[in-house]
Amino acid sequence: MATFTKFNAFVEALSEKVHNLGSDTLKVMLTNSAPSATNTVKADITEISAGNGYTAGGATITVSSSSQTSGTYKLVLADVTITASGGSIGPFRYVVIYNDTAASDELVAYYDYGSSVSINTGENLTIDFDGSAGFLTIA
Repeated sequence: MATFTKFNAFVEALSEKVHNLGSDTLKVMLTNSAPSATNTVKADITEISAGNGYTAGGATITVSSSSQTSGTYKLVLADVTITASGGSIGPFRYVVIYNDTAASDELVAYYDYGSSVSINTGENLTIDFDGSAGFLTIA
């Protein structure tokens, strides 16, 4: 199971209206270079090369719901599937979520798969954002 880590600056950026998680365009990109919790923007991350089914800048994430109940906010994201075609994708170890709408493509969080992974032709990677518990909850 991949380990979730939020970027430190995300908390401040959220508090200072950089993110509107319910309507901004969130994206998921792949990297094989270890992110640091102190990274702040997409330009701080070295993305893998585009090709074979992987698009530069990563895939767009669909927001399934963004709401609060009794003072607890929950962001639910639809799973993203990346399919390798015409060659492999990777290697990569980290899946980075960032806000493509924000002026500097501010970072949100990343998943660490623990070791480098490649997707071979015809194989899929499904990034499961947990439709039940949600990608993010704030209480």
